[in-house]
Amino acid sequence: MTSKFTELAIDCADPNGLARFWCSVLDYEVQDEDDGIVTIGSPRVSEGKNRLGPVPPTLTFAHVPEGKTVKNRLHLDVNPTDREQDEEVRRLLDLGARHADVGQTGDESWVCLADPEGNEFCVLAGRRP
Repeated sequence: MTSKFTELAIDCADPNGLARFWCSVLDYEVQDEDDGIVTIGSPRVSEGKNRLGPVPPTLTFAHVPEGKTVKNRLHLDVNPTDREQDEEVRRLLDLGARHADVGQTGDESWVCLADPEGNEFCVLAGRRP
């Protein structure tokens, strides 16, 4: 038997604000809110634990008192599904993302951004829904 990836937990200062940002990025919805923890997931599939096969993971945002201090060692990559990479980058910047420098050379096919709390993520060039 193996495990399946169903959830990513993210520590943050503002779980509600960060959840709203990522709901807009991923077309997710809030699934649960309780005492400083907000969980979001795809409205298109049932909860992953009891579903066979791959599922879109949920993201859980948990309030913590300490702030982010260094570059993430784990980050999300997103793919635009209905537009080109540059259009998606503009959309995400309008939502509150900002460009992030993590040592890129300028030759990368992806664009590195940070969410409103500084968590880096990449927007890939290839469309793979």
